[in-house]
Amino acid sequence: MGKIYLFTGEGAGKTTNALGLAMRSIGHNHKVVMIQFMKWWKNTGEYKIQAKLKPYFKVYQFGRPVWLKLDGGKAKFGKKKFNVKEVQELDREYALKGLFKAEEIMLKDKPDLLILDEICLAVHSKLLRDSEVLAILDEIPQKTTVVLTGRHASKSLIKRADFVNTMNVTKYPRNIPSEEGIQY
Repeated sequence: MGKIYLFTGEGAGKTTNALGLAMRSIGHNHKVVMIQFMKWWKNTGEYKIQAKLKPYFKVYQFGRPVWLKLDGGKAKFGKKKFNVKEVQELDREYALKGLFKAEEIMLKDKPDLLILDEICLAVHSKLLRDSEVLAILDEIPQKTTVVLTGRHASKSLIKRADFVNTMNVTKYPRNIPSEEGIQY
């Protein structure tokens, strides 16, 4: 069975670490698929670059075009304000579609690297159940490495992963910048 990496914690860099592994893998002509949970925005570098990296890199997004209100629901990031909405059943439907797509791709296409971006936060937000994610992880083909990202990783996902890295906040500026090519 393939290995599982988990990047979690309150600090920045979880998706960025996963993308670093993606770039390394693509450099060896490996196929990488990224399933993004709770994300929809197509102006991110990882979404835009896929056309240039065909056939090695593909991104699928499963989220409605709003920021979900989680843990207090901050509606501001730096100087930018965002549309924040309460979690709804529709969000669970999006997450389940993402999980089913991940399973389908994993079993049919057998990518070398499968990134399940923000899946830990989707579990924490009750959009997915631990048991649903663990069932998929039990089916990982031998040649596929899986990366799980997102804050608030559950104890069962941490236990199941082979490698776990926690991103901690040591220092943040008062007004967090939102720079193209760095934060998105």
